[in-house]
Amino acid sequence: MASLSLPLSLHRHSLPSLLPRQSPKALSSSHNLVILPKSSHSQFYGVKLSSPSSLSLPSSNSSSRMTFIFAKVNKGGVPPSLTLKDQEGRNVTLSKFKGKPVVVYFYPADESPGCTKQACAFRDSYEKFKKAGAEVVGISGDDPSSHKAFAKKYRLPYTLLSDEGNKVRKEWGVPADLFGTLAGRQTYVLDKNGVVQLIYNNQFQPEKHIDETLKLLQSI
Repeated sequence: MASLSLPLSLHRHSLPSLLPRQSPKALSSSHNLVILPKSSHSQFYGVKLSSPSSLSLPSSNSSSRMTFIFAKVNKGGVPPSLTLKDQEGRNVTLSKFKGKPVVVYFYPADESPGCTKQACAFRDSYEKFKKAGAEVVGISGDDPSSHKAFAKKYRLPYTLLSDEGNKVRKEWGVPADLFGTLAGRQTYVLDKNGVVQLIYNNQFQPEKHIDETLKLLQSI
């Protein structure tokens, strides 16, 4: 078997001592990873980025901790009450829809590619939801003026609610994606008594939310 002889000078050093060293200052300054230098909307399905855009990775000395959201609304349960402003600035409560099935879908952001596709798919099937006697309600963290422009641009015939600060999203336990960096895309179907009959989560196939909700509505 062939052997490898090292120069005597190398025997005097351990392997770590041969590697280049970085000062703590250099390490801490390398934590920012630039995703896009300038962009208004990412092509990623749920992301809407502002300029400039960067992702900061926490250092080992950082006091920040990743937050995990666990499901708080389960099938067979009744979700927490909510009061949010719609695209016209009016307060809307969930109890307003009691007595008929309601499809409540949480989505990341107005105008992002996946969310636009999902919103238009709900629009295109809206008559089927009406035939099933159901209401459709979309919720995101955008403000009412953003919702109004979004609804007008794509002729959305249903209610959009503004959950600024994502309080309701957290109360319902909507899980985030991509290690907590992307707001989740989750749909709930409530029956006429306000009881959850379906929870469907699919970030990257937004149109599937319409198929799954209609399938359930036709069975209840």
